[in-house]
Amino acid sequence: MEIASVTGIALPTVSKILKRLLNAKVLISTRGAKGGYELARAPEKISIAAVISALEGPIALTECSISQQGCEQASGCEIRGNWNLINQTIHNALESVTLADMIRPARSQDPTWKQEILIPVASLYR
Repeated sequence: MEIASVTGIALPTVSKILKRLLNAKVLISTRGAKGGYELARAPEKISIAAVISALEGPIALTECSISQQGCEQASGCEIRGNWNLINQTIHNALESVTLADMIRPARSQDPTWKQEILIPVASLYR
């Protein structure tokens, strides 16, 4: 497979990644001699959050943010809600970055270039 040879990633790993991206509807596949994989939507419409979720599962810094089963202290934890706030903020930030953003040349090498990403606080409480 061309992806494996170009990236240097083992073919079984590439196959697993492609399958997860297909299941998450990030990619579509076509069978046949001219078949292959392509993005399901334009790169501007696919968030990095969608890709990370497809490959890694729910975006969370702590296991208790996803399930109480990961921590013995979860039932009595008074800061669990604060972790949810942090996780939602990170998720919103990743939603604001698309695949199209990632394929643009990085301008961070230019010392005069600064980009500010604003996340409205109201969006954290959806």
